[in-house]
Amino acid sequence: MAEPLWTAEEILAATGGRLDRGPFAVTGVSIDTRTLEPGDLFVALAGARDGHEFAPQALAKGAAGVLAARPVDGPAVIVEDTLKALEALGIAARQRAPGARRGAVTGSVGKTSVTQAVRAGLMLAGRAHSSVKSYNNHIGVPLTLARMPRDTERAVFEIGMNHADEITPLSKMVAPHAALVTTVGPVHVENFPDGERGVAMAKAEVFAGLEPGGLAILNADNAWFDLLRAEAVKAGATVASFGSGEACDARLTDFHVADGHAVVTARLHGQALEFPILQTGFHWGPNSMAVLLMLEALGVSQSDALAALGSFEPLAGRGAEKTVRLAGGAFTLIDESYNANPVSMAAAFASLGARRTQGRRIVALTDMLELGDGAAGFHAALAEPLAEAGVDLVFCAGPMMKSLWDALPSTRRGGYAETAEALAPQVVQAAEPGDVVMVKGSNGSKAGAVAAALAALDAVSGENG
Repeated sequence: MAEPLWTAEEILAATGGRLDRGPFAVTGVSIDTRTLEPGDLFVALAGARDGHEFAPQALAKGAAGVLAARPVDGPAVIVEDTLKALEALGIAARQRAPGARRGAVTGSVGKTSVTQAVRAGLMLAGRAHSSVKSYNNHIGVPLTLARMPRDTERAVFEIGMNHADEITPLSKMVAPHAALVTTVGPVHVENFPDGERGVAMAKAEVFAGLEPGGLAILNADNAWFDLLRAEAVKAGATVASFGSGEACDARLTDFHVADGHAVVTARLHGQALEFPILQTGFHWGPNSMAVLLMLEALGVSQSDALAALGSFEPLAGRGAEKTVRLAGGAFTLIDESYNANPVSMAAAFASLGARRTQGRRIVALTDMLELGDGAAGFHAALAEPLAEAGVDLVFCAGPMMKSLWDALPSTRRGGYAETAEALAPQVVQAAEPGDVVMVKGSNGSKAGAVAAALAALDAVSGENG
């Protein structure tokens, strides 16, 4: 039998709780009965609904024990505060694996994709652990730590924020050996009185928990590089940079897209590199530089790093491509429906503009969220990068995207609707063989509904021959 992740005795020692109906041992940690696996520890967190209500369901599904604030109908460790106990369990997991090299990734754009690409490299190099999905907040980070096996050699954690002072405690929990800031842009800017500078300072909080002599990996092409570098140095970090400038430790010199993949040309510490990746978005040029530096910092060989980048596929909703068959041919769907902000929008349009296509370049866009008072202006300003990219038709959904719709020339207007669901049939009707159709928007504005409607066309055409 595999070694347990936690025994009840270890959970007691970490949390200071008391045992009820024990002892027990667990093979995983869960906060959600929908994804709970037999053998898991179920953590009854307070939320929109009290997690204790789900304890019977968790036990029925095979939970080996419960971390709870009051007795439940099964084996449990009883604590005063289950979230604080989860945090303590996470810190205990880190402390019992002192040899594990840990990385932390934050940034306004690209942190989930970059974290998962780093994970791919860690998996090739040995016993690895990482965040799943976007588990990057005050619950996701301690949960990811608490799930870390004691024999882990390398781990990477995604850390996110909506407000100031969120990242500092999470960084201290992880205590990374290397911390990466992918980029800083006007994301969650509505929560910062001093705008984008406030966002940059909040991202710099990731240096707060760096191990002594730790590495800060920074985007030299970003406007906030100097501020971030100063904050990193203040925290005692060594700085490594990536970008297009000659002084960069990882310097991108060319990014060439062809036949559903790209070839990256770079210099890493002066050494020339050329390697293929499965991504086609231009932002994967700098992203791959960041991944190389993080994997190097975590002790992964360059051959494993390049192999990981070469086989890493786009994540769902983050640039994944699909060939959608129609009666007279096929079009290409680029699904960027998971998230959007002014920085990622401009990058996506530039990538689309660089593609060779037999048909038209079409985009379907839904509202970018959390942009504060300047939201209308940020949306209207997208007209310029759309024009530069040579996009033929633009479809817009949502009250904020109305500002872009009004700014577009009539020749570029595809269609407008108040909601993504209402826009979807218009985009479906417009798509023709040879087209490249990109769907992009914030998850909260339901861009995924448009992508799903387009993807479903393939099933329909398949059924009808």
